[in-house]
Amino acid sequence: MGHREDLLEGAKRCLLDKGWTRTTARDIVAASGANLASIGYHYGSKDALMMEAFLQLTVEWADGAAPVIASAADPDAPREERLAATLDRVSASFANDRAYWSVQMEVIGQLVKNAELREKFAAVQSHGREGMVALFEGVDDSEVGPEATRTAGAFYHALFVGLWMQWLIDPAAAPTGKEIVEGARRALAGTVLNEQEGTGR
Repeated sequence: MGHREDLLEGAKRCLLDKGWTRTTARDIVAASGANLASIGYHYGSKDALMMEAFLQLTVEWADGAAPVIASAADPDAPREERLAATLDRVSASFANDRAYWSVQMEVIGQLVKNAELREKFAAVQSHGREGMVALFEGVDDSEVGPEATRTAGAFYHALFVGLWMQWLIDPAAAPTGKEIVEGARRALAGTVLNEQEGTGR
């Protein structure tokens, strides 16, 4: 590999080991074996390099974990059971890739004050929604149309992020796939508060 690729690999390791805010240019140089000047030469700035490294980590997660998640459900099972199984596999992926999901949270925390990073996220958000449909429906991205991306993609993305947030706060208290599916069923049926639970008033 050349210095450009070495820097990218070093930045990826630093992000997973130290996170976004604690990683310095010298950390990346030490991890990559390159020199300090090569960061500016190849990427323009440390932040630009880290953004590239983070996006590459995201692609690697999608290529590695997403097929495993998508294959979680029995294709012959009822749809609700398939969705619950997929959600359970999503939770398992958080545990398997804890370092990546922790740094993802840290990076998102930078969006308010980092316009360039926010623009990078905005540029790939539609693709991310498309990928969410493919993940939950167990199909290839090429099979997901624009309307499914706009509607179901937004729904699945919200579902995924919400589960991720709850898992990061307390993995033991994160909902199971079955609980989420039951909650969705109640919300759509207008039966969130059943007779036994009442309104609490």
